[in-house]
Amino acid sequence: SGAVVGGALASQVAFPSVTFGKPNDNKLKLGLIGCGGRGTGAATQALKADSNIELTAMADAFPEKIESSLKNISKNVEDAKVKLKKSHKFIGLDSYKKVLDSGVDVVVLTTPPGFRPAHLVEAVKADMHVFTEKPMATDVPGVRLVREAVDIAKKKNLAMVAGFCWRYDYARKELFKRIHDGEIGEVR
Repeated sequence: SGAVVGGALASQVAFPSVTFGKPNDNKLKLGLIGCGGRGTGAATQALKADSNIELTAMADAFPEKIESSLKNISKNVEDAKVKLKKSHKFIGLDSYKKVLDSGVDVVVLTTPPGFRPAHLVEAVKADMHVFTEKPMATDVPGVRLVREAVDIAKKKNLAMVAGFCWRYDYARKELFKRIHDGEIGEVR
């Protein structure tokens, strides 16, 4: 659900007419960085969110992760949404840089959290709209990098969404409010 929100936000910034009812042929190019289970799910959700989004680049430290992810994504979305050339399957610890240089408009960051802060800063420096999974950082230096990325994104008017999906859900927000207001009694 977070990827859907991220895709929708990014498409509004990158292609305003896509989300405001004026169909066009512009395609939002999606890059997936981190091809494990969560990345595969987030990319699939993003591809289902709008008709004008395509997967054009993937990166992971391991080639088998890319192939497995691609297979699962292809099972769940129409073939026309996967525009991935073999040359845009990037492997290695620096593969995220190649996705950022591949012409994508938005990236999904779902690498292990130790890598995520550095990837996030590099993505916004490269003018990417970003959906980043949680946690965004696991230590103080990482949090500082995340804050730097947020500042850069604001200055560049880039969309940046995190995978805190329950924060966007009105029913959950109301439930949490009622718990905090003591409506169910003391929480033990």
